[in-house]
Amino acid sequence: MIRVLLVDDQPLLRSGFRALLNLEDDIEVVAEAADGEDGLALVRKHLPDVALIDIQMPVMDGIKATRRIAADSSLAGVHVVMLTNYGMDEYVFDALRAGAAGFLVKDVVPEDFVHAVRVAARGDALLAPAITRKLIDRYVTQPPLGRGLEELTSREREAVALAAQGLSNDEIAARMVITPLTAKTHINRAMTKLHARDRAQLVVLAYESGLVTPRTS
Repeated sequence: MIRVLLVDDQPLLRSGFRALLNLEDDIEVVAEAADGEDGLALVRKHLPDVALIDIQMPVMDGIKATRRIAADSSLAGVHVVMLTNYGMDEYVFDALRAGAAGFLVKDVVPEDFVHAVRVAARGDALLAPAITRKLIDRYVTQPPLGRGLEELTSREREAVALAAQGLSNDEIAARMVITPLTAKTHINRAMTKLHARDRAQLVVLAYESGLVTPRTS
């Protein structure tokens, strides 16, 4: 059972999300909050698999709440997905830097919303290739290769580069001619070496370090 926490200052939106998720046999909404401070307290109380957190809220915004979740080792199993009305703006990249596993625009279609919760629960990043490229093109400069990437093996670097393009473990395995389990191992080892909380932060690090460069088209 995937346990979900909803944190948004719009009661109607929370109600809609709750109703949608509770229709699924494998998903349960365990609690909801209207601001980041209450949301953080409920995260610590319920330890959900996925916390859906609005970016802009009163008392404590979603980015600050996410940063505190990411900094707490006891909450390492909580995957934060940011909710935004804005889509491609500076808040999205700030959320990824803070430790979010990804983000959803609030007008997402129901099927994609439920799918996203399942993707986040298993620890994958909610970053489509086109979205990743736009974010990096706009917000990330390209310093020399570094930030611990020299510790990665060549195969680990290759796997990280493919992950940064938005490929799943199965797709990475096909490209590298390895098993999906081996691909997952490469990604997990890279995350450990780079101290990345999750796959989304690994993607950000890959671009920031210069391992992967944005496409111009």
